[in-house]
Amino acid sequence: MNTRLFLLLLVIHLNLHSQKKSYKIRTIAFYNLENLFDLKNDSLTYDDDRTPNGKDQWTEDRYLQKLNNLSKVIAEIGQTVSKSSPDIIGICEVENQEVVADLINHKNLREKNYGIVHFDSPDERGIDVALLYKKNAFMPTSFKSQRLLLQNDEGYRDYTRDQLIVGGLLDNEQVYFIVNHWPSRSGGEARSKPNRIEAAKLNKRIIDSIKKTDASAKIISMGDLNDDPTSDSLKKILKTKGDERNLEENDLYNPMEKLHKKGIGSLAYRDKWNLFDQLFFTSNLISENKENYTYWKAGVFTPSYLLDPTGKYKGYPLRTYAGGNYVGGYSDHFPVYLYLIKAVPYMSSGDE
Repeated sequence: MNTRLFLLLLVIHLNLHSQKKSYKIRTIAFYNLENLFDLKNDSLTYDDDRTPNGKDQWTEDRYLQKLNNLSKVIAEIGQTVSKSSPDIIGICEVENQEVVADLINHKNLREKNYGIVHFDSPDERGIDVALLYKKNAFMPTSFKSQRLLLQNDEGYRDYTRDQLIVGGLLDNEQVYFIVNHWPSRSGGEARSKPNRIEAAKLNKRIIDSIKKTDASAKIISMGDLNDDPTSDSLKKILKTKGDERNLEENDLYNPMEKLHKKGIGSLAYRDKWNLFDQLFFTSNLISENKENYTYWKAGVFTPSYLLDPTGKYKGYPLRTYAGGNYVGGYSDHFPVYLYLIKAVPYMSSGDE
């Protein structure tokens, strides 16, 4: 081999190996919007407080301020890495599809071109879950709402939120999303625990049902679970694991467990942080093969403007009402998110 040909091959080899790998990044997020209600009094639900004449004096100005605040947050989740807002975002504590439509049509989000999947649930307060998706990133192919049937101590039906299941194509890859808002800790953690155990059982049945139809299904479940990653509902019922190294084929991985063990939370109550807002998923989303979407990392979105700056709630999420008074904040929860990445040859990462 002559010297010139050898040097040419060497340059080509070095160039190939010095090229940075490029990735497409998709952000998946969840956000409890803390009582996004319209102004109308719905006679079928307990929404009286969130009306102009109700206890909260819920006026149009306050509603518009809430939309402005929430849309600003959603527009910025994951932006430092993906250079855009989330491609998929599960939300909860929304009164109906109309308030969700007002949210995505706000000037902060209008150009993102979000679609909505929403069903009315039988919750007594009239709050639902929903899924927002960027139409240029995800195409829903199936969606349904699964009812959680509970009974109270007197044996009567205890109406709560449905679990929303949406399947579709994320850049031509089949992925399923489940959006949850599990029963609250009202009445105390121990007394209310059986309801969350039932919610976890329903979530497991949904996941098992999807897998029965599609054994290789990639499933991401998300929501305000009103339990921590180490609670029995997650560890004993869903059997989530927090260590990637111990995962087996049919396991569920919960990246929030590591964050929780570091003391990171998504809401605070009586000086204690909890990580109720979680995303967990099937182990096949963790792979060395980056030709398909794989999990990269997860986090809690906590820009400084989301923190209460003063007073006894300093450092807590800056909420809409605190101590019964209107403060004009965002939510009593921080959003959570994860990144999916896929290797893209000769392209820059980020949105198309």
